[in-house]
Amino acid sequence: MPPKSLIAVLCGLFLVAACSTPEPVATPSPSTDRDEALTAAEALGEYSSLDYCSLVDRQKVIGGGNAVKPPLSSFEFCRLEFVEGANRYTVSTGPIVSGQDPNNQPYEYGGTLPEGISVQQSTFNADTACTRMLTFTDGIRLSIVVTSDNKDPVDQVNRCRIADTTIGGAVEAVTAHKVGRLNLDQRSWGRVAPCALLDQHELDAAAGPETTPAPALSGHSCIRGKVSVALSVGADTTPGATEALGGRQVQVTTSGAFCQVTTHRPIPGTPDRVEQAMLSVVGVDGAGDAGCAAAREVAVAVFPKLP
Repeated sequence: MPPKSLIAVLCGLFLVAACSTPEPVATPSPSTDRDEALTAAEALGEYSSLDYCSLVDRQKVIGGGNAVKPPLSSFEFCRLEFVEGANRYTVSTGPIVSGQDPNNQPYEYGGTLPEGISVQQSTFNADTACTRMLTFTDGIRLSIVVTSDNKDPVDQVNRCRIADTTIGGAVEAVTAHKVGRLNLDQRSWGRVAPCALLDQHELDAAAGPETTPAPALSGHSCIRGKVSVALSVGADTTPGATEALGGRQVQVTTSGAFCQVTTHRPIPGTPDRVEQAMLSVVGVDGAGDAGCAAAREVAVAVFPKLP
């Protein structure tokens, strides 16, 4: 499971925006050779099928280090872990986000950038993570977050060096038309429209009767009032299920103000990876356990709709 500091960074990005190990398909980026500034869609293609790992130049990012395991290719990000010296680094590329974020600041990137593309830095968790944003002409941003076991601020120099190298690889993938697509099996949850799962009257009480589903840019997560759902790929190292809901084995946990119900789907031919569907419900008065009764009701309505 990812470290808590990385979860905090990724959760923050998810809120601003609103795991089948997928094999990359080497189809070209839809961008063409021209001088006009690129939008995110022109550079990356359809977001829901984007293979984020195709944006990562693993050899350059790892450098003289050693990979801990194969990259984790999820629907909304690519996670690469490696050891350099006595330190272990985690590089997360994705998701894509939009909207204003006061944490984002201008950054003078030292590499070459295509017309209209810029790089921003984030002050969010700046003592323990280095975050860069590859920003396209339409304001949509590709986030890159680097964390390490060494939380000492002195190691921030190394984290940011790795982040800048990762930015360079993403830019090269775009300009060389090497942006890849995910190859998902027919029953993959990566093919599910998450907002369709929340668009049902059975969720009116938990989410709020006047609420409507709002998708994230990636196409794999959705928020409706107090309820959200996220579809992803994860390592098959999760604890066993605690109960059965909606015809599936699930885990019910709390995290801060949220009660979360999670279920998994094995990926054929990939025993070390699982697809994951996680429902989150905000508890009453900000207490996560207070929302678990509603979260269980949501799971009973939503999980039967998964393939």
